[in-house]
Parts: sequence; C-alpha cells; structure tokens
Amino acid sequence: MKVAVLIPCYNEELTIEKVIKDFKRELPDADIYVYDNNSKDKTAEIALNNGAILKHEYKQGKGNVVRSMFYDIDADIYIMVDGDDTYPAEFVHKLMEPVVNGEVDMCIGDRLSNGTYQKENKRPFHEFGNNIVKKSINILFKTKLKDIMTGYRVFNKKYVKNMPVMSPKFEIETEMSLYALDKGLTIKEIPIDYRDRPEGSESKLNTVKDGFKVIKTIIRMYKDYNPLKFYFRIAIIMFLIGLIIGIPVIVEFFKTQYITKVPSAILATGFIILSVIIAQCGVILDTVVRTNKENYQLNLLRYKQIEDRSKE
Repeated sequence: MKVAVLIPCYNEELTIEKVIKDFKRELPDADIYVYDNNSKDKTAEIALNNGAILKHEYKQGKGNVVRSMFYDIDADIYIMVDGDDTYPAEFVHKLMEPVVNGEVDMCIGDRLSNGTYQKENKRPFHEFGNNIVKKSINILFKTKLKDIMTGYRVFNKKYVKNMPVMSPKFEIETEMSLYALDKGLTIKEIPIDYRDRPEGSESKLNTVKDGFKVIKTIIRMYKDYNPLKFYFRIAIIMFLIGLIIGIPVIVEFFKTQYITKVPSAILATGFIILSVIIAQCGVILDTVVRTNKENYQLNLLRYKQIEDRSKE
C-alpha cells in the first residue's frame, strides 16, 4: 500500500524540518511531499535537505496547492497535514486506520473535542470563527461534524481522484467536508491534540478576511448542493414581503371596491411574481443537481472498474 504525506507550505522554515522528521519516524515507508507555495524564506531548501520530495505550486493559495497535490500524486492513502507543526504526527496511525480498513473515505483530525485547541490557540477570533462555521454547516446540511476546518486529514484514493477542487485559498477545508457530505462519502472524526505555533512562526490566516471567504463558500455550496431549499427560502421571503405590502391594498379593495394605493399594489405584485420565478429556478436547478449526482455515481462506478482492472 502506497502512502503519501502531503504538506502544503508557505514560509514555514521554522517548523518544516520537524514536521518532516516526525512523519518519517511514524511512517518510514511513506513518500513525503512538500509543496512550496512561493515561500520567501528557506522552506524549500530545508525540505529538500531533509529528504522530502519537493514540488512547487506558483498559484498562491492553499486550495491551489491542494488541487495540484490531488492531481499530481498517485497513492493508495493520502495524509494531508499543515507544515506549521500544530498537528502531532503520532496521531497519524489512528487517523489512517479507518481509511486503510475501508470503513471511511475521509478521516478528520478533530482538534476541538478534547479541549487542546481552546488551551493552545492564542487567537480567540479563530475559535469563534471555527464555531460559527461549524454550527452553520451542521444546521444547513443537517449533520453533526465537530471540526470543519482542521488541516489534518486522511483520504483514500477514491476521494482524492474524484474531488474537483474549486476553492483557491483557505476555504478548501470547508469545501472538503461539504463535498463529502453532498456526495454521500463516509467521514469519521477522531480527536487529536493540537499545539499552537512556536515562537516566531506566524499564521497565514486572516480571521476576518478569510472568515468572510469561508462563509461565502458555505453559501455558494449550499446553493449548488441544495438549490431547492436555497431558492425556496428566498422565494418564501419574497412572497411574505409581497404579502405584507399587499394586505392593506386588499383590505382597502374589499372595503371600498377601489384601489388608491396603486404603487403598493404594483410593488406587492412584483414581489409575488418574483417569488414564483425564484421558486421555479429552484425546481429546475434541483433537477440539474440530481442529474449531476446520478452522473457522479456512474463515474464512481467506472472509476472502480478501472481501478480493479489495474490491480489484476
């Protein structure tokens, strides 16, 4: 079984050596790939000197790096971990086990359940943002995930080779979880310890800026994955606005048989018509999404047949 450790990096010269050595100790037979994303320090040089397979991704952003990783690397088990030494390598065996045994398609390293993230994290807004994203996804997608944005994950080949990576930057972790939920892929979360970055190492995540990008990603994917609910909710809001504006007009008509509030009548009619059009869009797009899901399942079947033939 071929195992690949994938480490996306941007200016991680203080930590990348330790990350490589830790995973070499835990997985001596694995291939360790460091993808340098235009680092301005000695990250690439240190990775090369410590025996990692060095790759370069010149499009800035973690999502772009992950896209290249998934496209380029051929393996049976994929381990993705950040290069900032916040995720202990010794947990990799627990994360790998359910994927190796064929129980799940993706195993997530859950930082939040055992309390170490709350103790170690020095950026309170990061924790606040994590909780907002987690609760939003769990409500919208009716799931119970505990850590949406962790960077420590293990995937099987089916997941990696069939996921179209769309997010260019830090929204990628959210996209990975939502993709698995939508496509019916199996997920397991295993609690892990978390440690904060060492002194002198800086996070590349901008809490406010990247937080808005993550929220935008959630809305976009909810629209794409469940358009019927998304557009029906908008249609209901439009209908209620039209109803509120139109009720005085209707009351006036029944009382006097005349309509003097013509602008209100026109506005209410516009909102009602708009709500109907939006609802129709939801129905049409829901049919398109259902067709895409059926095609995806057929593609998975073809992929499995190709994989089975290649093993014979």
